[in-house]
Amino acid sequence: MRTKTMDSDDLHRRRLTSAKDSDAAIAKIQGQGSYKLAFADNEFLLQDDLRAVRLQLEYLKPQLVLEKHQVDATIVVFGSARFLPPEQAQHDLRIAQQQLEKDPANDQLKGNVKRAQIAVKNSGFYQQAQEFSRIATEHNLQHEDENLMIVSGGGPGVMEAANRGAMDAGGKSIGLNIVLPREQKPNPYITPEYCFQFHYFAIRKMHFLQRARALVAFPGGYGTLDELFETLTLVQTKKSEPVPIVLVGSDYWRRLINFEVLVEEGTIDQRDLELFQVVDTAEEAWQAICQCYALKNGGRD
Repeated sequence: MRTKTMDSDDLHRRRLTSAKDSDAAIAKIQGQGSYKLAFADNEFLLQDDLRAVRLQLEYLKPQLVLEKHQVDATIVVFGSARFLPPEQAQHDLRIAQQQLEKDPANDQLKGNVKRAQIAVKNSGFYQQAQEFSRIATEHNLQHEDENLMIVSGGGPGVMEAANRGAMDAGGKSIGLNIVLPREQKPNPYITPEYCFQFHYFAIRKMHFLQRARALVAFPGGYGTLDELFETLTLVQTKKSEPVPIVLVGSDYWRRLINFEVLVEEGTIDQRDLELFQVVDTAEEAWQAICQCYALKNGGRD
């Protein structure tokens, strides 16, 4: 009887050991990357071979959201991410001047004042971008059948001003942020449900232009020029439907790019200069768009 009891206990211990081994084996299996659901496996999705899938997903996510909300017509606003709101630019200039007063011979402080003065000048473009978006959004709210919505790159500077102007008017706006080495945070004026983040510039550009009914470019750097010339190229080559392309800041644009040289050298046709207009104010930019589409009363009731 004693032997049977010991045999039974021994068998029970062996079964426990076997169950523990089984659980451990199952846990090991479930912990492997191969066991993860494909769509929940970041390491799998980030492989080079999956780039086509990532491109598709990055296109589809904003597309489905905007379709759901019936957003199908936008005005794209581009411009420098470095332009400051006037109040901030003025504040920075006062600080720079105060510091220079304490050490008038300091060349670095002299440079700081000069840069702050330029920032104050360029803050006018922030103000104009904000005003333009306010005008356009007010029109949209008064003419819901046209369903125009401001879209920006979602970051600071002119992008922030564009979203801010739409908020000033009581409307909604879109922000298309991009992941950069130095993180670009969304500005606080974007309508939250219309703020998207992209990894691929190409897909972001598609969403900028896919619904665009006009493009307004304020002074900017490489990114602004990239978007501007891509749009001009697509319209010139008839890959995109013609839309009003308006450059704000005639002095800046004419100093930066001598478009006439392109005609003189035969690299573009004279009629290609008609693809865009150059203006100086938010009101003029809006009127240029209105004239193109013959909007009622120039969009101002």
